[in-house]
Amino acid sequence: MRILITNDDGINAPGLTVLQAIAEELAGPEGEVWTVAPAFEQSGVAHCISYTHPMMIAEMGPRRWAAEGSPADCVLAGLHDVMKDCPPDLVLSGVNRGNNSAENALYSGTLGGAMEGALQGLPSIALSQYLGPRTRDLENPFETAATHGAEVIRRILAAGTETDGDYRLFWNVNFPPCPADEVKGTRVVPQGRREGTNYSVEPHLSPSGRRFLWIRGGDQRQPAPAGTDAAVNLDSYISVTPMRADLTDHAALAALEGAFA
Repeated sequence: MRILITNDDGINAPGLTVLQAIAEELAGPEGEVWTVAPAFEQSGVAHCISYTHPMMIAEMGPRRWAAEGSPADCVLAGLHDVMKDCPPDLVLSGVNRGNNSAENALYSGTLGGAMEGALQGLPSIALSQYLGPRTRDLENPFETAATHGAEVIRRILAAGTETDGDYRLFWNVNFPPCPADEVKGTRVVPQGRREGTNYSVEPHLSPSGRRFLWIRGGDQRQPAPAGTDAAVNLDSYISVTPMRADLTDHAALAALEGAFA
């Protein structure tokens, strides 16, 4: 198996090292793992692409490249430049430092990389490590992802889930904020929504008196509806959520058509 890996925390992020090990285990001794990752952190860029300006790309080592762009840019660079003569069988994105459950999924560059892989017709999986008080003192905060990651991916691929259609599936995997030996299992669940949690801004003045705004995240411990990704993560379960890039609310189509009849 030939695997392309990327992330949104940057080429030197520890989570990418964890993903490299997961991918090498999956690829096996006869397989190949290729890395094309952002030169700098790209958290929160979602499915952004560098459409209006070029990006520099540099070879950092064997099968290892850094690009001055988003995770989606990196997947495009991997498929259509770096690996154009030896395309991958699988795209993996992560392991993100922090969860991409619930509303975080909409902002995530990690998911943006997996989404672009799916749009390019490849099986693609995003992986994120939920952090919290029970992971704070671990020698490796990514311990849970490192321990369970390869097996979860194997099960997703072995499930043979339908992947045709205009927008093929990709998968969002979140590892819970607990040590690896405290994981209760894996749950296939929908995306949730944390109650009362939204991004906002916080103003600050620079030493020169200029006004700047920092984007501020919400409380990641807020409850989410039972049986959704964030809820099962906080209950020590790994969550697997199948997703598509199709943003249509199909249930609302009929009602809206009636309004315009």
